[in-house]
This record gives sequence, structure tokens and C-alpha cells, in this order.
Amino acid sequence: MIKNKNLISKLSLEEKASLLSGKSTWETVNVDKVIPSMFLSDGPHGLRKQSGAADHLGLNASDLATCFPTAATLANSWDAEMITQVGHALGNEAKNLDVQVVLGPGLNIKRNPLGGRNFEYYSEDPYLSGKFGAAMIRGIQSTQTIASPKHFAANSQEYRRMASNSVIDERTLRELYTTNFEIAVKEGSPKVIMSAYNQINGTYANENAYLLEDVLRKEWHFDGFVVTDWGGDNNHVAGVANGSNLVMPTLGLNGTLELVDAVNSGELQEEVIDERVDELLSVILESTAVKKSPVEINWEKQHQIAHKAAEESIVLLKNNDDILPLKKDTKVALVGDFAETPRYQGAGSSLVNTKNLETITESIKNYQLNTVGFAQGYMRANKKTNEEQLRNEAIELVKKSDVAIVFLGLDEISESEGADRKHMRIPAAQERLLDELAKTAIPLVVVLSAGSVIETPWVNQVSALVHGYLGGEAGASAMLDVLTGRHNPSGKLAETYPVKYEDTPFADEFPAKKKDSFYKEGLFVGYRYYNTTNKKVRFPFGFGLSYTTFQYADLKVNQEQVSLTITNTGTTAGAEIVQLYVGKKDSLLVRPAKELKGFTKVYLEPGESRQVTMPFDDKTFRYYNAQAHSFEIEDGNYQLYLSGNIEDVRLSSEIHVSGKKVQNQANLFPKYFSHQISDITLADFSDLYGEKLSEDNNTGILKLEQNSTISDMAFAKSWLARLVSRYLSHALKKSESRGQPNLNILFIYNMPFRAISKMTNGAVSSQMVDGMLQIVNGKFWRGLIKLVQEFYINKKKIKNRTV
Repeated sequence: MIKNKNLISKLSLEEKASLLSGKSTWETVNVDKVIPSMFLSDGPHGLRKQSGAADHLGLNASDLATCFPTAATLANSWDAEMITQVGHALGNEAKNLDVQVVLGPGLNIKRNPLGGRNFEYYSEDPYLSGKFGAAMIRGIQSTQTIASPKHFAANSQEYRRMASNSVIDERTLRELYTTNFEIAVKEGSPKVIMSAYNQINGTYANENAYLLEDVLRKEWHFDGFVVTDWGGDNNHVAGVANGSNLVMPTLGLNGTLELVDAVNSGELQEEVIDERVDELLSVILESTAVKKSPVEINWEKQHQIAHKAAEESIVLLKNNDDILPLKKDTKVALVGDFAETPRYQGAGSSLVNTKNLETITESIKNYQLNTVGFAQGYMRANKKTNEEQLRNEAIELVKKSDVAIVFLGLDEISESEGADRKHMRIPAAQERLLDELAKTAIPLVVVLSAGSVIETPWVNQVSALVHGYLGGEAGASAMLDVLTGRHNPSGKLAETYPVKYEDTPFADEFPAKKKDSFYKEGLFVGYRYYNTTNKKVRFPFGFGLSYTTFQYADLKVNQEQVSLTITNTGTTAGAEIVQLYVGKKDSLLVRPAKELKGFTKVYLEPGESRQVTMPFDDKTFRYYNAQAHSFEIEDGNYQLYLSGNIEDVRLSSEIHVSGKKVQNQANLFPKYFSHQISDITLADFSDLYGEKLSEDNNTGILKLEQNSTISDMAFAKSWLARLVSRYLSHALKKSESRGQPNLNILFIYNMPFRAISKMTNGAVSSQMVDGMLQIVNGKFWRGLIKLVQEFYINKKKIKNRTV
């Protein structure tokens, strides 16, 4: 049913079509005195509004804003209420800057530790991701600002991100890669959803009627609008026909004419355009674009919220001999570049122009420690200039201290939008520094800054290990609060730390270098793999230490909930995160051994006890039946594990749950059923997927098409195209050597040819791109003639047709 029928009836077909593409990089189209323009802005962990020159990669300056901890950091708090507070603060800043839509939170599952945007996502677990996404959405939208969770769905790699096909069996898609969005939509009620760049089982996410219509709107009852990722439109007509409402950035007049021509030819019904426009207008007309209501920002209060969020998210991973918290007047040496120039956020579209950035070297003056000095210790990006001198200076400084606090982690080039990580180690210069410092026999407290999982083969060399992830602008004082005992750390990991990258399922296949990315591991992602196969890990999912201890007791179970009593048995006030995992040992289905189905964070004074309750919900016992295309419950007994982390089971019980009888999958998918995940072949995955799959064996010279990437020019017939490809590759390597990712080159390198027409405001038509493709495919003169002809045709079309 059309909600805005009267308004839509007054619009011409061209006016309606124009509304379904942006007006500029960040704004939607307005119709004078009838429909206002909305402003959309990046902002998963801080607002990135560009009032001046605009781009979607974080290249140009944006307005000053509070930089909150990234999603990967906030997830370690396991504190939905606090995340809602961050969302509220973020929404207020958006309102202050007249931004209607914040493009976040990021909800994608961390399928692989090397995913380039893992710092923007919450977890490897869909339940946790969904709960925290919903919390952030509620916070943002409590201010009348609109949240836009992203990227829907199965957006797992940055390499070829606009031309990659995620091949996933239906059960895995629904249990892992859409359950996160389901929880966020049902519990957060976002008004906007951003679709992903990638294809899912051969269909672009932005044209995927199963995702956008059947699942999102009909099953989950989403009543907002769908926006593309920037440049993520493949076929504008197909997108509109299958549930997408808004293409960003602008397609110029060409986008309008594509839809008008499709209606006139009968390819698209005008009623469908009316539906898409109605869904879009329903949000615009309820937004602050209609009624401006700016708020006064208390920047100090915003900073305090950022501080509290960072503090609650810090994870204590090791604390030998209770070296932490540091005692008053301890002589400490500060070592590591991050102490003076912090790594506190990611790179790319989420880059925040920070309002009030703290550093360790400045903030430590407010603490009762005897600081003997600071030594840089290493150069960023593995630059070896003066490395030995910097290392020797650090060694001499450490010898003067009682404890050395060493600041290590991933530098800017190590993790960024547009590129997946090459390995899981910290830079080699930092490892060399740590090796030498360990020889001094001075206790080492390592503080990590990183947005994603790292290997820690050096962990036995240090007395304590504290992980601040990417803590935002107030991360320095938050870390010092933990190191000195002003705050008892309560964070726990929302992702697994394997011993080494090679322990990850199908490690050598990520990222997929060709079009198809086969999700052969199925359900066995993150702890679902490590815990089920008993693979040793460095730090398990849900792990984190405290300065106090907790006792679990009095477990009670009924058909609706579990309850237990938690007691702080130590001498320090603190918080414990109680985790509920569910398993079914005698299941006839392929299943992980345990899955997270509940959690609660409990704050207790020394000696205090409290009863906590975790109710079951519709996701506690369900699985997805791919044959019936619905969620069901397998009849039988289930094990309940109340745990400090996935491996630390404190209490357990069993409950019978009524459900349906299921078909035994032992013979259908034998390797999956017996958890021989590392032995799975493409043929095994084909059985699970439901049809025969094969590798893309294209080698040598390729015929490039609209959905071929710019990087594919390395295999083009034209020597000129191959030369351009070599230049781009050289430019990328040069930026890596400088330690700063060239986001513009990265974006171009991985984008398909079709994106040229999607990212140029209509100045380049799809037909002009066809001419370019003829050139790179070895037909230089024919392609050049077509390119020039289509240029004038496009120019004339734009001149003669205006909306």
C-alpha cells in the first residue's frame, strides 16, 4: 500500500525516477517546496561530514567530530547499554551538523582474520554482532538521526570487493551472514539498510530480491529504504525492480533516463518506481530534513562518553605475578611510537577528523607514576631508517626503569578499507625491538593498538599484555586508568586469536583472487571452527582477565531461561561477562559444538553476589532448514554452558526442547558432520551448496567486460592496458613503502569498469565504458571511435533532457 499516494501522484515520471539516485556525493535529490534533500554521512565510530570537497574514501578533510572507539573495540565491552550511549552521542553530533543519516554500524561477520575492514565490524559471531548493532541503532535513532547498518550481506573481503561473488550454502547464509542483520533490524528498527558491493550466489546484493524483498521486507518487516554502497550499483533498473531504493553517489541524469526508458519500453512497471519512491519518501518526510532541530554539543561530555567506551572495551590478556595494576611511583619507561602518535582509528571512509585527541606521553602526567622518559623504538611501516639507533635508545631507557610499557600494534598500512591484510603479524621492526627489550630482564607490559586479530608468538617474553584495540580519541587516558588500577579491566574478546594464521580454515584461499569466493567452511567460522575441532588457540573467543575473581553458582534452568548467582570473590570491584553457549551432542545435523546464545555483564563490589537471568529467545535453539527454507528446532536434549569464555565452562546443564525430527546428515555431508573441515574439497562443498561448482580456470589473456576489475587489465590484450595496470600496481607498492595506504588507487584497482559510469555524476555513460573496453580488449581504433561518439551522444542527451 502506497503511504504517500497524493504526493507521488503530483510528480512526473522523471521526477520520481530522479529521486532514486543521489543529487551529489552525500545528498539526496530534492523537489522544491515539496521534498527536502537528506544528507548522508559516514560515521560508524564518529561523524565524517565533508562540508567542502567531497569524496567517499576519507581523502578530503571533514568537520571536527568526536572519535569514538571502533566497532571491533566496542564489541569487547559486551555492554549493549554503553554502545547505545555511544550511538546517542553520535546521533547528536549528526543532528548538530544537519546530517540525517549516519552510515553505520558495520555488521559484517569476520569470516577471516585478514579481512581489511574487520576493525569496522563487531565480531565473528552473528548473535553478538546483531545485539551490538541493534544497540548502536537504538542510540543513534533516539536523537531522530537515522542509522544505516551495512553491508547487507556476506561482504567478507576487500580485494575485488565490487566484483566478487560470495558463494554460500543457504543454511550458512541464514545462520551466520544474515542473523546479525535480522537481530539488528528486529531489535533496532533502522530506517535505512546499506546493501553490499558483492554478489551473493551470482546475484549482486543490491539486485537480490531474495535478500531485499523476501527476507528483509517480508520476513523481517523492514519498513525503511535500501541504499547502495557508494558506487555499488550494478544495474540500476534491476536494483529498483528487486528492492533497492537509492543509488549513491549521484548517477546524474543518466540514472533518471535509465528508469524512464525502462518504463517506456515495458521492462519496468511505473508502479514499482512508485513503491520504491514511497519507501524512500516515508523516511525522508519523517527525518530532520523536514524539521531542523540542531542541538548544542557539549564536547567535554562527548569526550567522557568516548573515554568510558574505550575503558570498558580494554582487554587484559596476560598479567603474570599481578604486575598490573602498576603501583604508585613505579619508575616506568614509555617505549613505542604509538605512545606519542597513537593509532586510535582505522583508515578509509570511516576516518574521523578528531576533536580532542589524547596521547599517552601527555596523559601520563596526570597519573602517579615516575616516568623516566619516552623512546620511539621503531619506525612505522617497517621503515629501517635509524632502526638500530631507535632500538638502542629504547634499550638504554628501559634499563633505567622498574617496568617498561611498550606500545605495539598494527600501523596504518596494515589494515585499511580497500585492501585485505597480507599476514597476521605486527611489523617486523616491532618484533625485533621486543626481542632486544626482553634481554634486559626488566618486566615488559605490552599495550596493543590494532583493529583486528594478530599473532603473538612473543607473548612469553612479556609480563603483561593489554589490548586497547582502536580506542578512539580518549583511548590514552582509558588505557592509563587500567594500567594504574583506576579502572578494573572487564573487556573480553569478541573474536578468536589463533596461534598462527595458518590455523584459520582455508587460510590460503583468502582473499579469493578470482570472481568466486567459496565459503567452503560453512558454519565453521571463528570459534565455531576452533572449539569444535579442538584446535589450540592463543586466546579463545570471550577471553579476558580481571584484577578480581568471580564465582559461578546455583544454576537453575527451566523452559524459558537460565539463572545463576555470580559472586565477586576478590578484593577489587569489577565486572564479569557471563556467556551462555548452547550445544547438542547427539544432533543429527551438521553443527558446531557450541554457539553463543546469551550474555550479561555484571558489576559487583568485593564480596557482593547477584542473581542474573538470561531468557531464551527465538534464536536459542533454532537452525535453518534449507530444504524447507525456514528456521526450525531439532527435537531433543540440548546442553547449556555458562562460561567465562568459550573454553572456560563454569556451570552446565541439559534441557529437552520439543521440535521436529530431522534427517540424519552424517551420510549426506560426511566431512562436515565429522568436523573434518580442513579436508573439505570443492566437491564436498558442492554437495552442501546443492549444485555442482567449479573453479574459474581462466588464465592468460582475458576478454574484459563491464564487471571485470581495473586490476584485470594485467591480463588484457592491449599492451596499453597492461602498462596502466603495472603503473597502478607500482603506485600501490609505493604507498605501502610510505606507510600510508593510497585509498584512491586501492579503490580504482579493485573497482569494475561499470563503476566508471556510476562514479562520474553521469559524465561517463555505460556506452562510453563499452568503448573503453573495446580499447583494452585490443580494438584500439574501433573502441576510440565508439568512445568519442558516445561522449557526444551522452553530452547531447544531458543537454536536451533535464528533470
